[in-house]
Amino acid sequence: MSDIKRMLKDTAILLVITLISGLLLGLVYQITKEPIAIQKEKAKQEACQEVFKDAASFTEIECVQSDATAWEVAGFKAETIDEVMAAQSENNEILGYVITVTTKEGYGGDISFTIGIRNDGTVNGISILSISETAGLGMRAEEVLKPQFEGKNAEKFEYTKSGAAADYQIDAISGATITTNAVTNGVNAGLYYFQTQLKGGSENE
Repeated sequence: MSDIKRMLKDTAILLVITLISGLLLGLVYQITKEPIAIQKEKAKQEACQEVFKDAASFTEIECVQSDATAWEVAGFKAETIDEVMAAQSENNEILGYVITVTTKEGYGGDISFTIGIRNDGTVNGISILSISETAGLGMRAEEVLKPQFEGKNAEKFEYTKSGAAADYQIDAISGATITTNAVTNGVNAGLYYFQTQLKGGSENE
């Protein structure tokens, strides 16, 4: 009988410990939830500002996921469009859009970045949010690829290993064509989304 009592006592103690731990975790979550959300929003706004420096504010708009087949027929890879923000002037005039794209074609996994696109289709630039490519190769995307998209106006980009001879061409990272291809396809996906869903401001009428 004493063994049964001891077992019941131990079970009750474990139950109390579990309940207290759960309550403490819930309390910590409630305390940290708002600061974490604020930091995430701040990071998002900073990423938007990087690719749209002349915008005064950014407003999230509905993100419409298109049929993958339509992308392929148009000659684009159906990458993931995570988020779309309207870039606005101080007078709330829409200057263009910031599109967040995730491509799964990276050598080391997913690559996520934002693209700033003006109303006339000009790419302001890209801001890489997450990348896990090979050090010294694909990780040079920030250094090598990012500057090449700034101020370019093209319906679609392509990469080359022999030197860019036109605005729509991007010099590949030496030894990292997989990363170059992934980023280029991701930018093209953002452009395709802009051309089919946003161009002309139809999302904001």
